[in-house]
Amino acid sequence: MTFHRGKLIAIMGSSGCGKTTLLRHIGGALKPTKGSVKVDGKIMHELDQDGLYEMRRKMGMLFQFGALFTDMSVYDNVAFQMREHTDLPEELIHDLVMMKLHAVGLRGTHNLMPSELSGGMARRVALARTVALDPMLIMYDEPFAGLDPISLTVVGDLIRRLNDALGATSVIVTHDVQESLKIVDYVYFMAGGVIVAEGTPDEIRASDKEFVHQFVHGEIDGPVPFHYPGGDYRQDLNLRA
Repeated sequence: MTFHRGKLIAIMGSSGCGKTTLLRHIGGALKPTKGSVKVDGKIMHELDQDGLYEMRRKMGMLFQFGALFTDMSVYDNVAFQMREHTDLPEELIHDLVMMKLHAVGLRGTHNLMPSELSGGMARRVALARTVALDPMLIMYDEPFAGLDPISLTVVGDLIRRLNDALGATSVIVTHDVQESLKIVDYVYFMAGGVIVAEGTPDEIRASDKEFVHQFVHGEIDGPVPFHYPGGDYRQDLNLRA
């Protein structure tokens, strides 16, 4: 896979095919048994601890369901990375936090706690935290999971606009085919840990590959079977009898 600067790329595939594992390799949380992941010219698994942490400071990660710090306010959640990784004065951090929250439409929530936010609002605050340090690479793990249609559209639009505004590279792991195809530049389909298809959104929609067609249209049976492999059904029933 190749992720070019400024592009928004989707990684799709059935559950368990290796999508989130791929993000963990990119972030250096896992080391590959073979092959390599190169980010900004550096091979991730060859970096020492200091080098790895330096690279991670250039990355943003939006976790599934946001993963906000529940005992911190919205303001402190977004300010967290700035306080941890910079020497910026608190006055400047304040202005930056407000700018990030304004970018996701939630400047007015800065004094609220995560428990006071709706699911869609919490995801948008998490997005503001993700881009707090203007990362060059942003990773999203199922950013649309559990959102209502309005919140889903808002988050999708924000992901596209923030990527373009920052000039970043964004990688989205998602099952939401239709929403993703509206905003991404390129798509990779994975199955069994390998790439089985790739292309632009238009190419994916028009694909005649059975796996892609089944996934895009949500068909029950196909290359990904409904039934898990098992023995003869009648024999299983007889054994129970």
